[in-house]
Amino acid sequence: MSETQTTTPEAEGERALRRSLGFRDLVVYGLLFIAPMAPVGVFGTLDAKSHGAVALVYLVATTAMAFTAFSYAQMVRVVPQAGSVFAYARVGLGNGAGFVAGWMAMLDYVLIPAVAYLFSGVAMNALVPEVSRWVWTALAVVVTTLLNLWGVRAAARVGFLVLAMEVVVLAVFVVSAVVVLARDGTQRGWLSPLTGDGTQGAFALSAVLGAVSVAVLSYLGFDAIASFAEEVTGGSAKIARALLFCLALTGVLFIAQTYLVALLEPVSSARLAAEPGRQGSAFYDTLDASVGTWLHDLVAVSKAIGAAFAALAGQAAAGRLLFAMGRDRRLPRVLSRTNDGVPRVALLCAAVVTLVAAVWAARRDDGMDQLVSVVDIGALTAFLLLHASVVGWFAVKRRGGPVIWWRHVLAPVTGAVITVAVVVEASGTAQVVGAMWLAVGLAVLVVQGSRRAVPPAP
Repeated sequence: MSETQTTTPEAEGERALRRSLGFRDLVVYGLLFIAPMAPVGVFGTLDAKSHGAVALVYLVATTAMAFTAFSYAQMVRVVPQAGSVFAYARVGLGNGAGFVAGWMAMLDYVLIPAVAYLFSGVAMNALVPEVSRWVWTALAVVVTTLLNLWGVRAAARVGFLVLAMEVVVLAVFVVSAVVVLARDGTQRGWLSPLTGDGTQGAFALSAVLGAVSVAVLSYLGFDAIASFAEEVTGGSAKIARALLFCLALTGVLFIAQTYLVALLEPVSSARLAAEPGRQGSAFYDTLDASVGTWLHDLVAVSKAIGAAFAALAGQAAAGRLLFAMGRDRRLPRVLSRTNDGVPRVALLCAAVVTLVAAVWAARRDDGMDQLVSVVDIGALTAFLLLHASVVGWFAVKRRGGPVIWWRHVLAPVTGAVITVAVVVEASGTAQVVGAMWLAVGLAVLVVQGSRRAVPPAP
């Protein structure tokens, strides 16, 4: 067997994935899924919630998410498999917990691409209104699915070009913002993005922490890097480095762009809080007022194309999760089949579910709200089980050598506490849907357990 087709002990023959990804490819997938300008849509909400300290919000959020990235980096060395958190919880906490982690992660991995496809469809419909947004949404699903079926390496190459475009647009924004600030000065104080604009009273740490619970959702997707563990050349250490590097880079990008926009923002945080209708378009409104509508249009086009390829990365990760759960017989075994090292059956199943969800939402006025309200709770629950897996493997089972308390207990417990706090701050709809999805998963787990407990016929 060639080097590019090395498999894990559980992945043999037609259930093997091809090793072809390098460090750059992993970072591309992570950045595509997150999107370099992810704060665009939530800037106004965070500015209002944090009393103007929006850059500080992302600084705290990056630090908070670092605990999750650190837990991923530890477990990917223990279990370098495609299932990501499903595989980690299985070895750290047991098969049942592994299934629950994978089941909850499916909410994130399958529906976040649907949100991204819908965003792309809405943006393209605004540019070409003669074509319905559900048609644009479906077209984006078809194009990116074909790229994923072509192979992870090919998709990564195209994704790199799209990511390069997004980075160029971000650079244009940064340069334009700096020029305007040098020429016209700031609308708020230079330190206000870190200390608040003072229009809602004195600096309030509680307000910042409340906004952090929303900001951490901008980072969801970097963990998809771990799902490619069986397709990377050079071992699991490369996955760990890519996870940490991707989080650090996106943190810097998020802090920098929100800092600059906050300085240019002509509307106070108090007014944004009093007029919620302004929050969604606050980023674009600031560009229109300070730089010009041309940058608004450039960012909008970039977001439209970038959203489709963020969905490409998410769909690829969803396919790997279904592949791993099928290989472990927690889902139908057919999902673990591969063709030329590509899990095409799992990818097609993920694409069909995503297509149905995205087109359904695209045909409803409240479709975006309905999808966004539920996608995050699955990922956060999976993160919680990830942190518990670190403690279970290293501190309880003591399978990873001597216990290093700050690394194997303190860090994951801190990450778990942060995750629980974010779940508590989630919307009531998200909590209800998450609880219902968990209940269904537990029922499936019970049925699977009862079937395995029945002795085979003589």
